[in-house]
Amino acid sequence: QELEGIAARGNFDLSQHQGASGKNLEYNDDELKTKYVPHVIEPSVGVDRCMLAVICSAYAEDEVNGEKRTLLRFHPRIAPIKAAIFPLVKNNEDIMAKSRELFERLQRRYNVAFDAGGNIGRRYRRMDEVGTPFCLTVDFDTLEDGTVTLRERDSTAQRRMTMDEAIAYISDQVD
Repeated sequence: QELEGIAARGNFDLSQHQGASGKNLEYNDDELKTKYVPHVIEPSVGVDRCMLAVICSAYAEDEVNGEKRTLLRFHPRIAPIKAAIFPLVKNNEDIMAKSRELFERLQRRYNVAFDAGGNIGRRYRRMDEVGTPFCLTVDFDTLEDGTVTLRERDSTAQRRMTMDEAIAYISDQVD
């Protein structure tokens, strides 16, 4: 597979263009006192090839607690979604309000996701698959002490921290 193609076209293209257009495309070299049609080197690189390389490089499969998972290990700076906010339950207005508050604070600066649907483990897996490096879970403890659970995609390690600490941590990792 190639990321970049380089074609040494010689002077074929310019010679053909010169013949068809009738314009003189010769270069006049005063030092050597010669004229010639320049040779062309045509590099070919595109965003699609670069993106494919980044995605292939980030693609990974591993096993967590006996369960296989597929994930994209994007560096936090290039991850399309920097963090996801998960309310533990969607039928508690206070948890939903805190979740929305955290989402809106992060959304001012980063592309973040909000997901209140389904089992928390499945939400983690969905975000792993799209390469989201951090997930923040708002739960009943958040209402008591203002802390959230921050989960890191690559290690699946979880730790409690305040919302301000979580935002600062994500900023430190992303910026």
